[in-house]
Amino acid sequence: MSFSDTIKPSISVVIPVYNSELTLPRLVERLLPVLSGLARDYELVLVNDGSRDQSWSVIQRLAVEHQWIRGINLMRNYGQHNAILCGIRAARFNILVTMDDDLQHPPEELPKLLAKLEEGLDVVYGTPEEEQHGLLRDVASMITKIALQSAMGTETARGVSAWRVFSTQLRDAFAGYHSPFVSIDVLLTWGTTKFGSVRVRYDPRTIGKSNYSFRKLVRHAMNMMTGFSVLPLQLASIIGFVFTLFGIGVLFFVLGRYLITGTNVAGFPFLASIIAIFSGAQLFALGIIGEYLARMHFRTMDKPTYTVRQITNTL
Repeated sequence: MSFSDTIKPSISVVIPVYNSELTLPRLVERLLPVLSGLARDYELVLVNDGSRDQSWSVIQRLAVEHQWIRGINLMRNYGQHNAILCGIRAARFNILVTMDDDLQHPPEELPKLLAKLEEGLDVVYGTPEEEQHGLLRDVASMITKIALQSAMGTETARGVSAWRVFSTQLRDAFAGYHSPFVSIDVLLTWGTTKFGSVRVRYDPRTIGKSNYSFRKLVRHAMNMMTGFSVLPLQLASIIGFVFTLFGIGVLFFVLGRYLITGTNVAGFPFLASIIAIFSGAQLFALGIIGEYLARMHFRTMDKPTYTVRQITNTL
């Protein structure tokens, strides 16, 4: 059923902004006809995540020109997911849309996501018809999605993207969340299991370059696994069990060789290899435990998820 045949929804669009002074005017220009045709009421919440260019000045100007646009200026760069969480908490309408600021998410494709949401789902992702990144970026994205699947506990994690449509009511499930480590997709699982995705067109980026490097994506994946999942600890336990069995096997081999042939295993090379293998496994497990301890340490410091410097068009 299309939205034209029913009561039009009220839509809040949340966009984290980082160094996008050149794309924001065009993005607003393309969003306006789409939202005015789809929604009864609508707003655009632009969250400036510590941009180093004139993005905040552009947001302020756009907010003056369009009363349906609201701007939030964060004190510094906190990260994409932290900025999105800030915008989600500021949203006023019952349907929430998150998208990027670089025009790779065509606003004209938004009706497809909303139509999928009408099928009884709570969260719908806009999955690209084809990936447009390089090899390293694709590998990093794959690692991130595998980490998401372990944290979210749902197969839909393989189709997640920054282009999401969901019920604003879901934010009640993580209203009390205040950790500096944020994954919007994991937080959404705290409120629902009704996820879906739809294939949509992604446009190539024509201005600037992506702020997500291979290193940042891998770090984000590590934060998700250690911040929202016990999979690394389970992996450490499995490795410990496997190497215990390996050690027992080595013991039987040494004893068996001595009893059968009456000779010992060659000394230093064999011993050095075994020590290196077991030491590596122990250090790996300690590293995983250290990552979890670091998360606990940062939580005890009570670091804020974000801090707001200024807001435009407050109601």
